[in-house]
Amino acid sequence: MGMMSWLFRRKETAVEERPSEYEIGMRTTPERATHIEYSWQGIDYHHRAVVADIRRMDKEDGRVKRIHNRVARDVTRGGLVLLQATENERIKKEWQAFEQRLELNNAQKLKSDARGLVMEGNLPIQWVLNDAQQVARAVRMPSETIRPNVLPNGQFRDVQTAYAQHDYRSGKDIATFALWQMTLARLDPDNYDDLSCFGRPFMDASREIWRKLRMTDTDLVIRRHHRSPMRLAHVLENATREEMEQYREATEANKDLITTDFYLNKKGGVAAVQGDATMGEIGDVVYLLDSFFAGSPLPKGLMGYTDGMARDILEDLKRDYYDEVDQLQDVLAWAYTQGFRLHLLLQGINPDGQTFHITFAERRTETLSQTTDRALKLQALGMPQSMIWEEMGYNAGDVEKRRTDDAKRYDPYPQTGQKVSITPGNAPKGESATSVSNR
Repeated sequence: MGMMSWLFRRKETAVEERPSEYEIGMRTTPERATHIEYSWQGIDYHHRAVVADIRRMDKEDGRVKRIHNRVARDVTRGGLVLLQATENERIKKEWQAFEQRLELNNAQKLKSDARGLVMEGNLPIQWVLNDAQQVARAVRMPSETIRPNVLPNGQFRDVQTAYAQHDYRSGKDIATFALWQMTLARLDPDNYDDLSCFGRPFMDASREIWRKLRMTDTDLVIRRHHRSPMRLAHVLENATREEMEQYREATEANKDLITTDFYLNKKGGVAAVQGDATMGEIGDVVYLLDSFFAGSPLPKGLMGYTDGMARDILEDLKRDYYDEVDQLQDVLAWAYTQGFRLHLLLQGINPDGQTFHITFAERRTETLSQTTDRALKLQALGMPQSMIWEEMGYNAGDVEKRRTDDAKRYDPYPQTGQKVSITPGNAPKGESATSVSNR
């Protein structure tokens, strides 16, 4: 077959591989399509290199490790909660059993998944079924070994083999997964509709700055070690080599002792040579440190670097950080929702016919007083009580049930409610003040 015939055959094949008559064109960029076509059914080695760099940064630098731990902790704080517009006991029981089997009520499991999402930019979860056709486990897979089985246009070749786990050492696929069997949560992919695009770790764009910062830190220590100590210059006029050697040996023999006197029988002197007086000039280190934290989700001030930072600026940075936390919670909760929907389908329940929402209990990393104050203000605005409980991170049905049980058990005369009033501009920083009184 000639070169021209081969090229024309490739063009015809690309047209025949169009999966839908309603969609035309390519989802991938030309560079991405070429990469997929010539990847020879292998993994994305660029993504693997990025993940390896991030893991090395996490192991060698306490700042990076603390960033990953802090973000994962804030994302999973409070755990998962099922919210329903209309209480459905069966959905509630299925969720409780689902959460128990998959250990989604375990803080370590949630933090491990969140940490993997932050470090790798992806969260591949394999849904493992038991003999009762229930989702029994949610296993987090290493994303650098997962290969989406897609066409050059960015769509799956076959949903029955949507993903594969590839062993780069043997060059073979270890296992294949159907689309229902694996959920891939991606953080900031270049193109969400391009199914071949992986997500990006939070710190992937800061790797070069991190290398320079580490090099500068090492150079700073070496410079201080060699140039900061004070030195002594010994001068012996007209001394022979033998006399100079004897003097040097006698002086250096006692260098570990506190020397207060030097005795010379020739004209000379001992003068102190001060160390480098510019050790405090570390503007280059500060610049690299600022550049590093500019690309991280966590503000520098929250990591303890507060020199020259005003409190109001830190508050603005905290709000921006909370928005990042909310986005991560949405991505993580979406992945668990897919697993729960699969479980409902296996139990004969149509998830589209039910109104429920899985989210994290604490949407913002606020203090308890701030959360309560926000809920009281929403109550003063006339929002439904069930929505207020959901805003605080509680299941409204559980709260009302507990309230009814406690009223029957403990309080024969339950309190009807309180009156909430809002005074605009009567709190610090121009915020509104909240007061509660009995009606």
